[in-house]
Amino acid sequence: MRKEIQLRLSPEEAFDERRFEAAVCEFAGLDAVNDDVKIRAIKRSIDARGRKVKVNVTAEIFVDETPPSRITATTDYPSVSKGASVIIVGAGPAGLFAALRIIELGGKPIVLERGKDVRARRRDLAAINKEHYVNPESNYCFGEGGAGTYSDGKLYTRSKKRGDVRRILEIMVAHGAREDILVDAHPHIGTNKLPLLVSKLRESILQAGGEILFDTKVTDFILENGEMTGVVTADGERILGIGVILATGHSARDIFHLLHQKSILVEAKPFALGVRVEHDQQLIDQIQYHCSTERGAYLPASSYALVQQTEYEGKQRGVFSFCMCPGGFIVPAATSPGELVVNGMSPSRRDSKYANSGIVVAVELEDIPSQYQIHGPLSAMMFQADVEKAAWKSAGSTQVAPAQRLTDFVNGKVSQSLLDTSYQPGLAAVNLAEEVLPPFISARLRQAFKGFERKMKGYLTSKAQIVGVESRTSSPVRVPRDRQSFEHTEVSRLYPCGEGAGYAGGIVSAAMDGERCAEKLMEKYGK
Repeated sequence: MRKEIQLRLSPEEAFDERRFEAAVCEFAGLDAVNDDVKIRAIKRSIDARGRKVKVNVTAEIFVDETPPSRITATTDYPSVSKGASVIIVGAGPAGLFAALRIIELGGKPIVLERGKDVRARRRDLAAINKEHYVNPESNYCFGEGGAGTYSDGKLYTRSKKRGDVRRILEIMVAHGAREDILVDAHPHIGTNKLPLLVSKLRESILQAGGEILFDTKVTDFILENGEMTGVVTADGERILGIGVILATGHSARDIFHLLHQKSILVEAKPFALGVRVEHDQQLIDQIQYHCSTERGAYLPASSYALVQQTEYEGKQRGVFSFCMCPGGFIVPAATSPGELVVNGMSPSRRDSKYANSGIVVAVELEDIPSQYQIHGPLSAMMFQADVEKAAWKSAGSTQVAPAQRLTDFVNGKVSQSLLDTSYQPGLAAVNLAEEVLPPFISARLRQAFKGFERKMKGYLTSKAQIVGVESRTSSPVRVPRDRQSFEHTEVSRLYPCGEGAGYAGGIVSAAMDGERCAEKLMEKYGK
């Protein structure tokens, strides 16, 4: 017999297995867990709105019945070594999950990744942090697993297709992720755990007969009679297939330039631009959990989600938190020398003393300065690039990042000193409003920080600082595709996919989009 119940528990009861089982038994009128009774949580979410933090839990009880497996996903894929080849450009979540779905449908994926495998990437990340050297082919954005592997590992999405979300999470569990990601309302793997998961996804692709080629940069497309039949790599190799899934991520500017040069339709797209704000995690815990001291052993490092409408020159724009990283670190996410970009990450335990979040302004196409219009559909991207160059130059032309105490930024002052930081390359005191950020961005950020203080008392403090710039929240270019077929609107056999094409916003949504593109391609050309 299976029974499902809903409970509202203390953190100690929700996260301590023995106390959890006792609380469920008491609620259900059972004596205790034994060989005939099995209990497990199936949904769990923290509610910190009241003075005392509670955890809402949905649990299932099995009496005289063996609980079924939580997942139906498997790592046992069919052999496709003789299947029709499908080219996938990019080995991020969109590309990897597209490859697995291609295998399920009988095709042979050939994944081309400009960067290195997930283990080899680590040396290049160390070079950015310690030597300030940016390898344009292997960095926090480029390489096996994509930008998410070494930047954070959050798995929640705003997608309403819950069945598809569940499928993605189950595949991750089958490849080594903890089952907790199926339970928690805001699942998170952690940047220290993701590399192993990514390597196991690779193993499944290779064992089924697919191919993954690292250090393989696409430099040209093969077009015949309006169809994309293959690609050309940097060493001149021509690779042909029944179709191309373009899953390059949001930072592959060379691919956007190539598409434009080949007269393949691309469009400028709104994006967001701002800074990272870094607080002491204990302060955020005290605000969010309503505690005067430490949060306690059973509560995870707290997060926040903020949004504020702002007005500048008569135009309304939203300012919002993005990729909030409790117990995390700020990392250098540039993809080329001569630019400075920051992002955030959290390890699985979220045990850093710092909390950081992107705070970004929505940038509409009409906000792009007029001098960038000469770049046509690449105007937003070129504007984005120039802000990143200004950030790099302002702090000394290294990966040292420009920074300012939060109250100094709001009050228009250069900080006389900066706080300790999780950002390893270091910080330099800079007036971001004067030297880095466009005026409409600075003005809106100042309004937003004041608004955030009204929503989270204590947020706007001199014991927090901003670090610039957070500019890669999404792609500033969209590669258009048909809404039904997912095929490019003008080029047959080309399937723009994931964040880089403008159709996803995180690990799970990118993975889902990769699967959908694979299905559409195989449905039309895989027969």
